[in-house]
Amino acid sequence: MKVLLVGGGGREHAIGEALVRGGAELYVVSKHKNPGLARLAKGYGLAKETDIEKVLEYAEKFGVELAFIGPEAPLEKGIVDTLEENGIPTVGPSREAAKLETDKAFARAFMERNEIPGRKVFRVFTDVSEMRSWVDDFGRPVVVKPIGLTGGKGVKVVGYQLRDNEEAKAYAEELIRRDGRVLIEERTDGVEFTLQVFSDGKRILPMPLVQDYPHAYENDEGPITGGMGSYSCSNGLLPFVMREDYEKALETLKATVEAMRKEGTPYKGILYGQFMLSKDGPVLIEYNARFGDPEAINVLPLLRTSLLEIAEGIVDGNLQRAEFESKATVVKYLAPKGYPTNPVRGVKVEVDEKAVEEVGARLYYASIDENFTLLGSRAIAVVGIAETLEEAERIAQGAIPHIKGELFYRRDVGTRESVEKRIGLMKEFGKEFEPNPC
Repeated sequence: MKVLLVGGGGREHAIGEALVRGGAELYVVSKHKNPGLARLAKGYGLAKETDIEKVLEYAEKFGVELAFIGPEAPLEKGIVDTLEENGIPTVGPSREAAKLETDKAFARAFMERNEIPGRKVFRVFTDVSEMRSWVDDFGRPVVVKPIGLTGGKGVKVVGYQLRDNEEAKAYAEELIRRDGRVLIEERTDGVEFTLQVFSDGKRILPMPLVQDYPHAYENDEGPITGGMGSYSCSNGLLPFVMREDYEKALETLKATVEAMRKEGTPYKGILYGQFMLSKDGPVLIEYNARFGDPEAINVLPLLRTSLLEIAEGIVDGNLQRAEFESKATVVKYLAPKGYPTNPVRGVKVEVDEKAVEEVGARLYYASIDENFTLLGSRAIAVVGIAETLEEAERIAQGAIPHIKGELFYRRDVGTRESVEKRIGLMKEFGKEFEPNPC
């Protein structure tokens, strides 16, 4: 089957590889030519992923029978609606269903009216004085969020990026003046984790849990990025996420898909819940309407079931199975020096792919072109896959010296020490548990 993949990042490289492994004939459209995807694809079109008409033009030129959308920005523009109106079944939510990610106010109101478990106290403001009064009356630490897409970088939290609620009010006022409205919600203390599921509009099939490292620098310091790496465990859980909490998080996503169906906006595609595990259980921080990046790079190499078969099940409304290998994974992203605030661009890097393969690691290319020139965002992900977390981390780390250029990475991603730190944080927040093996 001819399949069009939209997007050219590390997430899409992992999707493309899984589609080809599952029997697809791959075609790609993205704003730059990803060197990994270029090797896999039978045809490659260059266009902005949000240029819906151009993507459709390529889809018709390639004669594809199915499309798979990687990033969130084209979902917001209604790419799924356009492709399907033109007879191309597409893996991804409609523009309306994608509002779970693209409109945070919509998502919170949706959770409230449908009594979705894991919801938070929130308010949306368009008036500065009303916002300031509410924050003062609320009297507890808050989170300030732009309503729309932020690429994982626009949210600010009291106690992390913001010193206190006075600074929170100033940031919220800035967003009201810029965007016309702002979302403010209660701060939840805990440790974050990611649960991704496939959805055909009625049924969901879960993937292994993943934990991301969003801060730029080691010891969870520095600015928030798109994600400097991530890990998953062989049992599909995480050391600090007990089975009971996993089931609660899964119930949040099941209830979400059921409520979307009942409201007449069926959710078909990948649904990603970013959760904060508090001492009282998992709280939904945000929905994402697609695979995570790097989280897709953890789970897709473990997928035993054909991703093409899953994609057909999603568009047909007939999902059957999604089986994964019981192995641990560690993903470490190499990014241009200065990322995310002032990244190096236009400089070439050298990759000894044979040496990387010899240490047992895998490579996924992202913001780098066919000439191996840095484009300004996270450039290359290295992945270790093994029976244990320690071995997976050792494999990923072993690949790093074979990639040379003006790059940096977080050495602590997936290390036992960093995982123990997260276990310790959960216990500090008052959660009583015996850690799962990883």
